[in-house]
Amino acid sequence: MSLKLIKGIDNFPGYDDRTVATIGTFDGLHLGHQAILRRLKMSADKMGMNSLAITFEPHPRVLVTPGSPPLLLTCLDEKVSLFERYMDGTLLVLDFTPELMNLTAEEFTRKYLVERINLAKLIVGYDHAFGKGRSGTINDLMDLSRKYSFELEIVDPVIVNGRPISSTRIRQLMMGRNLTQAIKFLGHPYPLRGKVIGGIGLGKKLGFPTANLECNPRKLLPADGVYSCSMEHAGRNHDGMMFIGKNHFNPQADKSVEINIFNFDEEIYGEKVTCYPEVFVRENRKYTDTGDLVEQIKQDKKKILMLKK
Repeated sequence: MSLKLIKGIDNFPGYDDRTVATIGTFDGLHLGHQAILRRLKMSADKMGMNSLAITFEPHPRVLVTPGSPPLLLTCLDEKVSLFERYMDGTLLVLDFTPELMNLTAEEFTRKYLVERINLAKLIVGYDHAFGKGRSGTINDLMDLSRKYSFELEIVDPVIVNGRPISSTRIRQLMMGRNLTQAIKFLGHPYPLRGKVIGGIGLGKKLGFPTANLECNPRKLLPADGVYSCSMEHAGRNHDGMMFIGKNHFNPQADKSVEINIFNFDEEIYGEKVTCYPEVFVRENRKYTDTGDLVEQIKQDKKKILMLKK
């Protein structure tokens, strides 16, 4: 796949040729989103036109519902990496500002979709809503497509167990310790990207050195506990185990993400890595004796090595 990333409408050159586009938050870039991107590629190829996906930063609900914005399945750099996997064309990241938030559905359509990107066809999901207060409905889009002479295609949801796959549903699964099912709905491993920072060094003293991951504070972490995982570093994947939660031997610290990477002894402090939690192994427990903790970690590693066979 070949993706061109453009951040901000002021950096977007505009198109002389007409464009096939999709638009959405695309948090998680799950199976439903991937279905939309497949339709985007098929239409752009068939019509011989530019292919464009439009998304927003920050997540619109940071401004729309500032008291209860959702934690993110994918922060922007993670989302871009996934678009690189699933899309050919251009990804335009719009700054979601109060000015943009207050545009009506028709104002947004005219100023951005028609005048700036020269829209020929728009492809959106079945539940797409847009404009101030999400007041623009699918029916409004149909009216606008006729007024401004562009085609409109509505993509049906991906249904599992009688319900559509959605970012909200995936968040609920993750918070309920059902990471395995969440990953199935995503259609790809769940990325945790961040910088490796120093910890208290207890893992190394116990024979299980850990890389402490500094994640974006708006990132949704899986439920507290121990997981099998892999880590991507310098183009290679390494197996390991991950702890998420309160380290009871470091009571001053907040929730931590710690990765013990198997058969790995490189110095990676200060580097950015991407880790992928895989299978929930056990809940977080409090140990007062480090000997008991070591025995538990040995059992965790044994179980994870069996899972990875």
